[in-house]
Amino acid sequence: MIDPAELDVTLVDGYVDEPAHFGVPPYISTYPRNAAGALVDAGVDPANVTYHTIDELREDKSKWSDVADADLFVYVGGMTVPGKYVGGTPAEPDEVREMAWVAEGTSVMGGPVRFGVGEENAGAQEMERSDLDFDFLAMADIEAAAYDLVNNGLEGFEDRYRDNDELDRWAAKGAFVVEQHPNYPDYLICEMETSRGCAYRCSFCTEPMYGDPAFRSAESVVREVGNLYDHGARHFRLGRQADILAFGGDGEAPNPDAIRRLYGGIREVAPDLETLHLDNMNPVTIVDYPEKSKEAIRVIAEHNTAGDTAAFGLESADPLVQEENNLLVTAEECLEAVRIVNEVGGWRPGESPADAPSWGGDTPDRLPKLLPGINLVHGLTGEREETFEHNKQFLQSVLDEGLMLRRINIRQVMAFEGTDMAETGADLANDHKKQFKQYKQEVRETIDNPMLNRVVPPGTILEDVTLEYHQDGKTFGRQLGTYSLLVGIPGERELGQTIDVAVTDHGYRSVTGIPHPLDVNDATMDELTAIPGIGSSTAGDILVGRPHDSAPSVEGVNLGKFTRS
Repeated sequence: MIDPAELDVTLVDGYVDEPAHFGVPPYISTYPRNAAGALVDAGVDPANVTYHTIDELREDKSKWSDVADADLFVYVGGMTVPGKYVGGTPAEPDEVREMAWVAEGTSVMGGPVRFGVGEENAGAQEMERSDLDFDFLAMADIEAAAYDLVNNGLEGFEDRYRDNDELDRWAAKGAFVVEQHPNYPDYLICEMETSRGCAYRCSFCTEPMYGDPAFRSAESVVREVGNLYDHGARHFRLGRQADILAFGGDGEAPNPDAIRRLYGGIREVAPDLETLHLDNMNPVTIVDYPEKSKEAIRVIAEHNTAGDTAAFGLESADPLVQEENNLLVTAEECLEAVRIVNEVGGWRPGESPADAPSWGGDTPDRLPKLLPGINLVHGLTGEREETFEHNKQFLQSVLDEGLMLRRINIRQVMAFEGTDMAETGADLANDHKKQFKQYKQEVRETIDNPMLNRVVPPGTILEDVTLEYHQDGKTFGRQLGTYSLLVGIPGERELGQTIDVAVTDHGYRSVTGIPHPLDVNDATMDELTAIPGIGSSTAGDILVGRPHDSAPSVEGVNLGKFTRS
């Protein structure tokens, strides 16, 4: 019999992206943490558990020896929604298969990869289940498979789902893994699970494959946050759930008291946390239970950190597509949910919550506390030419009413076996690709740009922006959080550092900014001309007039808002 304490285990994170779960850096998902905890609970020495990300293996070929030499190689990954990523690149199927070939010990894979893989990680794909040449594919929970596999002497396991008691143990025992992440400690946000599964059955979504919602207790989530906090984590996102408003309830109706215990408890065990955000909030809950929803949203906005986003799964504003795909809300119902989140959560630090929604020249220079985001999926059954117009009309109505959306996600469907979309596949998405591309560009120009200007007006301060890469003579970075804005800063600055930025201009999905406060005696020409109202002639005068004892007076420009002398 194999002694678990003698096992060497390598755990590779290929990253995940699910409808209710995110794990591409700077996020770390629950899967590697829970799997590590399960291994330790089964008797593996934590010192014998090595964690790598797929990007580490790409950048340092010597780390492949950890895959080759491990007694047990555990891979977690899988994408069930398509996306574009800055902080990391999800593992492609061929890379995952190569790891299986390299591994000389027992190999097991799991996570959302069990739902299937396509030719690449992209939308408009038909996905097929495959073990990618691993010894074992966990068709239920990878953490349960890892636990049972060790207990069975690496001989095998029965596919099963872990229960909440196991989750509580494994989440606590696996918190140490965050210390092995290459982004640790400053640029890493821990995805937290409050529940999984869904009470509803939209045609394309993989979340119902986990069954009806299974909620953790507020106390168990708070304990996990406390454990991660003790290991140095300071950034958290309650992203692993179909609907945060349903937490602690019957799966549909909000339970504001449970939300209060959850958020209040997190603030107690992590007093110096730097990020507390969420992801999914179901608009149908707000429509069906408006007063309880308002109370719960009010609690969230009191305890979270600014710039938070509640993702709404509208998916389509076309009534025909809604009916064909079991979608939950009409366009008008979703619009009402947008109004409510704006009314309760759309205030900015430094002002009264009663001022929400807040935008315009007199608002405080911080991001709103909590705004809705909209998810739109294309290629669904019943999609037609009119679908694109319905979606544009809905988004235009949000803009026309003076409401705010933090972001709009427009994707093409990935068709998975086991969902209703398996019958339609990616045919419609492929048939409409040209129209989809034109429509997406139009939305970016006519909706995203003015909306971004409303949510993040010039002069807004984005605190703690981490600089990630250089491109075209600029430096790009992001804050940690849900759907963080990409920020472009003139000049090439040292990467990895964290600075505050004042927003000066807007693109479709990103903003331009300058370091805040900008020292006019050190500022470059590009930094000065980035300030609204400062042209090259005025910037040249400022440079020639150095040194300045205070911010120079420029007609029509509040230069002091951006600078210091």
